[in-house]
Amino acid sequence: MKKVSIYTDGACSGNPGPGGWASILIYGTTEKVISGGEAMTTNNRMELISVISALEALLEKCEVELFTDSQYVANAINLGWLESWEKSNWTRKGGAVKNIDLWLRLLPLLKKHETTIIWIKGHDVNEYNIRCDELAVAESRAYKENA
Repeated sequence: MKKVSIYTDGACSGNPGPGGWASILIYGTTEKVISGGEAMTTNNRMELISVISALEALLEKCEVELFTDSQYVANAINLGWLESWEKSNWTRKGGAVKNIDLWLRLLPLLKKHETTIIWIKGHDVNEYNIRCDELAVAESRAYKENA
């Protein structure tokens, strides 16, 4: 099974507002960069879309180390929130879970790939996280300028 490292990030100018996301997929010495955005969104949606888009880009089952600076994404997966939300019909103490459409897209991808989610401090010293942030912010700005 191929081993792939993935770095992801999302950005939003205002929350909600114009947003962008970016992912860097690394297999051996090969890097693939993907990015995009939306005119009106939230930071959490962009963080999730960066993860989903990266996993959807994998053409076969892979062993994935996925690095994110989003505690929302990392905790939902690593602390079992996602499983609890699914079992409780997408509700939590505060009401309905937000971004259900994206969590439902992510679930089968997490089952398809052997994925380890690793939280990293954002905007720190990790070159891939910094690149993802720059790309996501650029996407967000592009949507802001075209609004």
